[in-house]
Amino acid sequence: MEQTPLIAIGLPIALFIIMIGMGLTLTPAEFQHEAKRPRSLILGSVLQIVGMPILGFGLVYLLDVPAALAVGLIIIAACPGGTTSNLVAFMARGNVALSIMLTVICSLATIITLPISVNIALDLFVGEANPVRMPVVKTVAMLMVLILVPVTIGMLFRRWKPELAIKADKLVGAFGAVVLLALIIGICISNADQLGSLLASSGPACLALNVGGIILGMLGGRIFRISDRDAITISVELGIKNGTLGMLIAMTMLSNTEMAVPSAVYGILMYLVGFAVIAWARRIPATR
Repeated sequence: MEQTPLIAIGLPIALFIIMIGMGLTLTPAEFQHEAKRPRSLILGSVLQIVGMPILGFGLVYLLDVPAALAVGLIIIAACPGGTTSNLVAFMARGNVALSIMLTVICSLATIITLPISVNIALDLFVGEANPVRMPVVKTVAMLMVLILVPVTIGMLFRRWKPELAIKADKLVGAFGAVVLLALIIGICISNADQLGSLLASSGPACLALNVGGIILGMLGGRIFRISDRDAITISVELGIKNGTLGMLIAMTMLSNTEMAVPSAVYGILMYLVGFAVIAWARRIPATR
């Protein structure tokens, strides 16, 4: 999938609409509720912003992932939770308010942290042989427009028309799923001649990153003695990522569809693992 006008213009617009959907789920009361007991919020944010990229770098070296795919793995590792993580948290009987807050806080932090993680990956894995850098200022500006602005718009709309916002949120969620599916199909077609080798190279690493994130969330919850429900929620946030954002970074800021492959592969695997987490979590007593 080359850098066509559809990708250069259509993909950012699609992500903008998806992020409005995130804002539609937010109310000031949710901020206040989680601020009163911030341990789970702080733990989840640190694991998402710091822990997942570290896990990604470790997997690259452990599994000897090829250079371009290694950068792609770090891109998805550094991405925040996706909007569907809130739905998965709900289905897993997690703390939905915590899920929403983690998605928003980590999405905002990503504006700064994602360019840093990706440029470190480019230096380590691509290096002098094929020098390429992600323009930090341009990327930060783009992410602010694509994350901060639409989330604010969504929140204002929720405050102005709460009933309509609830209905619109469902439509935006469905739109996001369609966009992600279309991107995955497009990347598969674009890399059809080498799709098998790319999947073989990135599939195990993506699965390990996904499962590793879920384990990291549960382990962190056990160590810091938060409730099982909050730990499940954090695990879901670490496992269900914004694959659309990952593909946007690879295809527009780096103009490299091969680097977008891990985000596409992860976008498929995360739902398969997510269903397993839901089935397991629903067996845990609701009082824990």
